[in-house]
Amino acid sequence: MASWRWLCGAWILSGAALWAGEWNEFRGPTGQGTSDVKGLPLTWSDTENVAWKVPVPGLGWSSPVVTGGKIYLSTSVDIAAEGDKPEVHELRALCYDARTGKELWNRELFHREGALKHHKKNSHASPTPLIEGDKVYFHFGPHGTACVTTAGDVVWKNEELTYAPQHGTGGSPALAGDLLIICCDGADKQFVAGIEKATGKERWRTPRDTMPVKGFSFCTPLLIEAGGKKQAICPGSDTVFSYDPATGQEIWRCQYGRGYSVVPRPIYAEGLVFVSSSYDKANLLAINPTGTGDVTGTHIKWQTDRQVPHNPSMVAVNGLLFYVSDGGIATCANPITGDVHWQERLEGNYSASLLAADGRVYFQDENGKAVVVLASKEFEVLATNKFAEGERTFASYAVDGKSLLIRSEKHLYRIEPSGSAAR
Repeated sequence: MASWRWLCGAWILSGAALWAGEWNEFRGPTGQGTSDVKGLPLTWSDTENVAWKVPVPGLGWSSPVVTGGKIYLSTSVDIAAEGDKPEVHELRALCYDARTGKELWNRELFHREGALKHHKKNSHASPTPLIEGDKVYFHFGPHGTACVTTAGDVVWKNEELTYAPQHGTGGSPALAGDLLIICCDGADKQFVAGIEKATGKERWRTPRDTMPVKGFSFCTPLLIEAGGKKQAICPGSDTVFSYDPATGQEIWRCQYGRGYSVVPRPIYAEGLVFVSSSYDKANLLAINPTGTGDVTGTHIKWQTDRQVPHNPSMVAVNGLLFYVSDGGIATCANPITGDVHWQERLEGNYSASLLAADGRVYFQDENGKAVVVLASKEFEVLATNKFAEGERTFASYAVDGKSLLIRSEKHLYRIEPSGSAAR
């Protein structure tokens, strides 16, 4: 089992540690959407540079994860009510061969009957799986969490993290030593839990002792080490919290006023944690994470409410901070001061998180269009790529070798560099 020191060093320090290996969780091994792979595809379409394209059953907005030549996804197969039969939701785990796209196995993990509502931009299978070794952890919000082997055998299930979801599920688990850290922010109650990755048993649960007007949020924790402390950064409605990941004890909190339905995963770069307060008016905060207690008045380095994302997570690379508003205004800023280098309209609406790799930043809109820009203080569009009309793209990128994995509403694509995708 990997040591905590290795995990902290691998994921976090300054946001600059990058991998060319497995893409094992939401936003990759750094948890922050960065990769050191060179030669990723720059251009593609439905036919250009497509190694394969396979159908994905049901509906889910979890992003692909990949290791050992296998890709893992979650999905919800929803069966409408008919006669005296209730509506049915099969919450499933999927595995594909990364080289060919062949489905290797498909397992139902949880079965729910009755109406389960979600927002039109969400699903019942939006949290991204997490891989460690020969185990894959699938999370479906309050509907259940499960550990499955890479061969598809169920190790354990946990159905005790219950709360009233608003608009469906969202946040993914994060790995912290021998625990999974999960944000559980419902309309009725809000808490963060640490569950044992070996057994699925709950080791700690910390209620968020705030009283937001709208408590529901959908955030994924980020594990960092700062101020000599291991920290789980867990944004929620109205407030972002830092917890000791081993015990759930609060280290610090920072309030951002009224904010709810928080989606973007935090990032950590240049010694600062960057979070968005999401709805209704998104505010981006750059926070020094070395304090204790309520640091609202002391540790905010800078903040802005100009073109801040409600949904897409940010990325930091080359000493620059990049983000995009849901309405398609992209920004490149100085992460230390917040000074804007450029702010440009990409057009389209955006929910997927950004990817930084090979000196580029990849932006994926909600309707199959991807814009690739130079990771620079100077704005330069390198390519604009488009899938066919009619398939939404809300899931975030995954990297496998020199390939991109992109999940659309109905398909999973493997995109390879020019000259290598013809098979």
